[in-house]
Parts: sequence; C-alpha cells; structure tokens
Amino acid sequence: MRAVRCETHGEPESLTVRELPEPVAGTGQAVVRVDAAAVNYPDALIVADRYQVSAPTPFTAGSEFAGTVLSVGPGVENVAPGDTVMGASFTGAFAEQIVVSEATLSPIPHGLSMIDAAAFGVTYRTAYHALVTIGEMRPGDWVTVLGAAGGVGTACVDIATRLGGRVIAAASSRERIEFCRRLGAVEGISYQSENLKERIKTITGSGADIVIDPVGGAHAEQAIRATAWGGRYVCVGFANGEIPRIPMNLVLLKGAILRGFEIRTLADHRPDAVAEATVELARLISEGMRPHVSEVFGLDDAPRALGLIQNRAVRGKVVIDPTM
Repeated sequence: MRAVRCETHGEPESLTVRELPEPVAGTGQAVVRVDAAAVNYPDALIVADRYQVSAPTPFTAGSEFAGTVLSVGPGVENVAPGDTVMGASFTGAFAEQIVVSEATLSPIPHGLSMIDAAAFGVTYRTAYHALVTIGEMRPGDWVTVLGAAGGVGTACVDIATRLGGRVIAAASSRERIEFCRRLGAVEGISYQSENLKERIKTITGSGADIVIDPVGGAHAEQAIRATAWGGRYVCVGFANGEIPRIPMNLVLLKGAILRGFEIRTLADHRPDAVAEATVELARLISEGMRPHVSEVFGLDDAPRALGLIQNRAVRGKVVIDPTM
C-alpha cells in the first residue's frame, strides 16, 4: 500500500510517498481502508517534532480518517468488515490503509460523506466541547472566535451560530472574515488593521462572554482584556507557535475564567460530556450541518496540503483522498 512517510523530522516538503506492506490487525484492532483523511495543524507539528508528544521516525503522517473496515483481529466486538467508520490515531492516516484499536473508531453519522466524515470528527468535536462543555455557552452569548477561518475556527462559528450564539469572527483578512460571515458570524475583526480589544468592546458593549482561542500568541491577552466580567476564555491550542503569558492580575480584576482542554484526553475525564456531544452533534448534522472542505488532494500532494495548513493559507478543512 502507499503511505506518506516522515523519515526524518522536518518541514512538510520532507515527506515522501512509499510502498509499505499492508497492515495486519492484532488483538482488539481493525484494518481500515482509508477513503479520506483530514489534514490538521497538529499533523505539521508532529512531522516537525514540535508537538507535545514526539513521534519516533519513521512514521506515516496524518491522524484523522474515514473509511471502510477491511478486517478485524481477535477480540473485536463493535466493528466488522464492511462497516463505514471514522476515527483518529496519533499517526498513520495518510495512507491507503491503517490499523487502529477498535476503541478509536465510531460509526459515520447518517448524512455525512467520507470526505465530510474525515473533516468532521476532530474539529467539530473540539469546537463543541470548547463552546459547550468547557465554555458553557448559552443562547445569546457573545462568542469571539480567534483564527475563525481555520478548521477549528469555522467549526466554532458554525456550531455557536446554530446554538444561538452571537459570533464575532477574528481573522487575518477581510476575505476570511467575509467567509466566516457566510457561516453565520454577525461581526468580524481583522487582526491586520483593527485593535482586537477595542473592537470587541465596541461590538458587544460589555465585552465577550466567551473567547475561543486555537491560535495563542499576543492576541490572547487582548481578547481576555475584552471579555465581560466573568467571561470565559477557552484555550484550544497555539497555532501560531507562541504560548501566551497572561498577567494574573488581569484575571483577578476581570473575574475572568481561563480554561483549556485537549480533545485526546477529554473522554478520560468527562465521558458524560463526550456521550452528550455525540447526541447533540448528530442532531445538528440531521439539520444540515456539514464541515466546510475547501480543497481535496491526493497522497502525492499531501506535503503541499500540510504546508497550506501550516501557513494558515486555507479556509475550513483540507482533506486527502488516497484514491486520487
């Protein structure tokens, strides 16, 4: 089978497509034919060895996929050959086949294509939990989304709007803001030409009720300064590579609530919230919610796709189709 390999840590252009033996399912595992694989920002960090957890080389890049079960190993009870599934793995998704624990797989919600399913799982679950489980969003809340035109950002704009939030989309250009308006954002702020704190205050009057931040860097403090008293700032990641240093007196004076979470470990701590989110997301899908996929690439173009994500040059999600 063909797979996108990282043989030494580095930039996306260092990745190469290789022929590998087809995987074999062990105890508790399933082999899945990858029909689509999403490209996520952490994939670039893992390739560059800048992620929180290091992946020893060589490895197959990619972490999120949708496909069809080809075979299962001993002890597998919940999936069978022929099932269509979506799943995630630390590495291995940019390939024609992947072997994973059955515990990482879930049925594809009715109404999603393979491309949709690959693009949906990580970003939409992350967005839902950031907004609802961690951010405790209520209808009518002012929700500021940083990096609003990216994968997690667009999912946040989409979900918050559908749940009754008033979304302010913060992005790097007017074109990206207009894209977010089409997803439901009621206002937009351009980092390049506007003062983030002042604009949030002007738009909301009393400040943002929730800030969702997958970006990090200097904008984090400005966004916290623009929260209403008791506002919630939810840290989702650091896409710009800079971890913010927040003055704690600011948190004290504003009564701000700073929270964060990692989607990989949430189920260990809040299985109830994961089950609740599954039901609610299925309802939203049934009402027409779909991820925005801007481009689809073949395996040979995976380095280019990962580079676009790394440089934040896409709107919404990018997906790999191994059949192309």
